[in-house]
Amino acid sequence: MKHFHNDWEELLQPEFERDYYQNLRELLLEEYGNFEIYPRAEEIFRALDLTSFESARVLLLGQDPYHGPGQAHGLAFSVKEGPLPPSLVNIYRELEDDTGFDRTPLGGDLTAWAKEGVLLLNTSLTVRRGQAASHQRIGWQFFTDAIMKILNEKEDPLVCMLWGAHARSKKPLLNNPQHLIIESPHPSPLSAYRGFFGSKPFTRTNDYLTAQGLSPIAWDRQS
Repeated sequence: MKHFHNDWEELLQPEFERDYYQNLRELLLEEYGNFEIYPRAEEIFRALDLTSFESARVLLLGQDPYHGPGQAHGLAFSVKEGPLPPSLVNIYRELEDDTGFDRTPLGGDLTAWAKEGVLLLNTSLTVRRGQAASHQRIGWQFFTDAIMKILNEKEDPLVCMLWGAHARSKKPLLNNPQHLIIESPHPSPLSAYRGFFGSKPFTRTNDYLTAQGLSPIAWDRQS
């Protein structure tokens, strides 16, 4: 069974053979058969499909997919249609304050960032409708921890954005000294004013990438 169309397929092959992953697959078949699960099954691995290991310059870590209809599509913080979630509104506000880019034309779909080399990874890749964190302990944590451990070994410098307590709890997995970790409170309305606003993650990322001889991220890219 092929999961991805890039280098992640070989890198994650050992995980596919582990007992936890086989159990996870069986559980997901039951979940999709009995509940409304987001994102659609064919979009579960979209972040990895769009951002290969080789092309990844930034890891932006989320917790689990949006649990409302028509939102989740396999990319952390991204929505494919409808109103912008409050966290994304605050991300765009900080983007505008940090870089000067006009956020008005930016929609909720962050596919363009993924194509720029920003791995928009949730630590849980699925969720039940209306039940936040409902799949947080079904096995995804082992799989996404493995992804972070692989990224930690990346020879090229990587920027890791850890927003909020959950993402910051993964910091021990990312201890390669050549990678830059940018951590702050979460962009949700409950915590954005506690230090997310003003943290300047976008210019700090590009300054670091440029200093390492890598191309900066075009944060204003729309397609």
